[in-house]
Amino acid sequence: MTRLVRGADGRMWTVRTRMEWSNPATADDFEHDVSGGQAPGVIMAVLLGLLVVALVWWTPASVMVPAWLILALTLVVGFFPARWALRRPWTVVAETPGNLEDRPAERWVGQVRGVLRVRQEVSRIARNIEVFATPDRDGVGPLQPVE
Repeated sequence: MTRLVRGADGRMWTVRTRMEWSNPATADDFEHDVSGGQAPGVIMAVLLGLLVVALVWWTPASVMVPAWLILALTLVVGFFPARWALRRPWTVVAETPGNLEDRPAERWVGQVRGVLRVRQEVSRIARNIEVFATPDRDGVGPLQPVE
């Protein structure tokens, strides 16, 4: 998502977001950066699939499975992939090329987690640029200036 915003000082800012497919490494995560990879998740998914196939295979023909049970199982299985997709980290970038007079180029970068939160944050950043000519006036947002 890209948005053009005119600042209070007349500069044009570009606010853009990009979804990250992997969690960014931060200094806080340094001690916990050892990962088992994707193999444990794949093994558990295959095991779950085999158990479901075995359950269906061994069910007698006279057993009637209600539709609500199938729907409930589908919702339970679909919850975690949906949560994973909705809680991905997003990179938010606000930058301006500056102008030829007295305003230098600026670039602010930050991380936001979640689709709804990134939309709220972009709206807040755009409003701050329009009113105060800076993406993060109070220093409480996720954006940090980058040289």
